[in-house]
Amino acid sequence: MKIFKTLLICLVLASCNAPSAVYDYDRKVNFSQYSTYSLFPDFRSGLSQLDEGRLIESLDSALKSKGFSRGDDAGIYVNVYSEEFIQNSGNRVGVGIGGSGRNVGVGVSGGFPLGGPDTYLRLTFDFIDVEDDSLIWQAVVESRFDKNASPEERSAVFDKIVKKALEGYPPKK
Repeated sequence: MKIFKTLLICLVLASCNAPSAVYDYDRKVNFSQYSTYSLFPDFRSGLSQLDEGRLIESLDSALKSKGFSRGDDAGIYVNVYSEEFIQNSGNRVGVGIGGSGRNVGVGVSGGFPLGGPDTYLRLTFDFIDVEDDSLIWQAVVESRFDKNASPEERSAVFDKIVKKALEGYPPKK
């Protein structure tokens, strides 16, 4: 029974760190026509220079594994922009006092937050048709982000975010 409880707790904690994604796309576009990409000419993700480099490295690797090549004669531009936000921890400990007598109940309770607020990163991935200059596909990914993480841990976070974003490309109609 203890093993089951331990596995359940580990599963819950692991699922809390997984990035979540939302996808949108133009239904009229034939996505099989695209095989080359380039970064948007005015690419500014809003991340630090080092984190932006890690993001681009993750993006290049993931797009290459999907059969894309990066070049000047690109079919699509890839643009990514970020937004950082802080969310209060949802973990709380409750304390309660209660009593009853003669069919009358009284209760008082309160919750104390565990840990501090969590920092999250929201990355929006835009795929833009170069010829038409129109947005054809978009993914928005949110993930917990530790500002004090090592460079290797940050690279791993960007790998997970990009992988989650590209799970929805090409869209399944």
